[in-house]
Amino acid sequence: MAQMNPVDSFDLIIFGGTGDLAMRKLLPALWYRHCDGQFPADSRIIAVGRSAMNIDDYIAGFSGSLEGLKADSRWSDFINRLSYVDLDATDYGSWEPLKQVLAGREAVIRAIYLATPPTLFGAIARGFVETDLKTSDMRIVLEKPVGHDYASARKINDEVGACFEENQIFRIDHYLGKETVQNLLALRFGNAIFEPLWRREVIDHVQITVAEELGVGNRVEFYDEVGALRDMVQNHLMQLLCLVAMEPPASYEDDAVRDEKIKVLRALRPIGADQVKANTVRAQYTRGAVGDEVVEGYEKELGHASETESFVALKLEIDNWRWSGVPFFLRTGKRMPMKHSEIVIQFKPVPHSIFGVEEAMPNSLSIMLQPNEGVKLQMNAKEPGPGDFTLKPVALDLSFEETFGISYPDAYQRLVIEVLRGNPALFMRRDEIEAAWRWIDTILTSWASEKQNLENYAAGTWGPTSASLMLDRLGRAWVPA
Repeated sequence: MAQMNPVDSFDLIIFGGTGDLAMRKLLPALWYRHCDGQFPADSRIIAVGRSAMNIDDYIAGFSGSLEGLKADSRWSDFINRLSYVDLDATDYGSWEPLKQVLAGREAVIRAIYLATPPTLFGAIARGFVETDLKTSDMRIVLEKPVGHDYASARKINDEVGACFEENQIFRIDHYLGKETVQNLLALRFGNAIFEPLWRREVIDHVQITVAEELGVGNRVEFYDEVGALRDMVQNHLMQLLCLVAMEPPASYEDDAVRDEKIKVLRALRPIGADQVKANTVRAQYTRGAVGDEVVEGYEKELGHASETESFVALKLEIDNWRWSGVPFFLRTGKRMPMKHSEIVIQFKPVPHSIFGVEEAMPNSLSIMLQPNEGVKLQMNAKEPGPGDFTLKPVALDLSFEETFGISYPDAYQRLVIEVLRGNPALFMRRDEIEAAWRWIDTILTSWASEKQNLENYAAGTWGPTSASLMLDRLGRAWVPA
């Protein structure tokens, strides 16, 4: 891995510091960056929560995420960086302990991470202004989701934007921190062989799958208010779509890349009421088996009946010169056979086979995001041996871990460093968030007006039959099926 230089001295303030995201993702990510020697000795991590507790109780609560590391010689240095403050985010009079912790530290980078419900984003941003805690070198991180529709997203953006400049606001989507997602840019724009092929004349269709093996777990109450379309499609899948479909940016500068992504979102053809039943599927998992484990259905986990989807499949089109007529198929769901995220670029078949009845399989390019990161190009080769000229599909398979000899770090490790460096390239701009929500809102409105059925699929399967039929009617099939 390329050597990363230390960041400048900082205070990182995590609101929602006792929550699941902070405990499972942020603090472990910070531990590993600490172990890599990227944090100056005087840099601090300040967890903020509503529960009254001392620092020892707080450390005991999160150290289970790093079980076995207490014996590491670097552990004591790491926990010495930590402090805990309890306050009410909406009661600025309770912020006095935070002011005392930050006093005299105005010269270091001050970064706020909002691992809280989005309804608190505006209030917390305003709190730093009202309590005179805002400094010149400051940045604020908004965890997804930013709102639950276009109107709420715009309201949050207005509230935070009234307190911070756009270049100080980091809207996070952890998929943008995945190594393979960034390698998608390298694949497209760092290799001359692909760009001439990346267009409607050569590509038959594109698939994007983000499948989760787990159910909703302890997020069930939150998830029931959101559903798969808002939770996954509006952010993760939309970002992957943009990186696949965007035009070549003029440079790798943050706004150059984001300018091209927003053009894709604005070119998406709306899925209105007259197309919603043909081009969308929404479903919810029932009791089934994932691997060797029998698991309950969504409603059983929730404790009551629900119309919230845990699976979504979409057929969409991009109305521009590069992609006109090329269908993009997106799907995401919980309680599927395995954890699997993949982008498949399916090329058109050869226009004429010279090999008699033996037809060449169409080429495909697969970009694997998880659990194993890599790229696979499916080609045709002659099967060895005398006799008939027989074609056989073969794969040029690149595993990043095997090739580079490392296991790539969690996305949050990269993203938290980029925040501290003040580099917004891997984060979403305001207009991206709002454009994605505007397109998603059309689907939600169409579902409501057309009373789109909520279908069922057994846990441990790839979704309802209708999702497969959506492709089958067009002579295509999901990968994996």
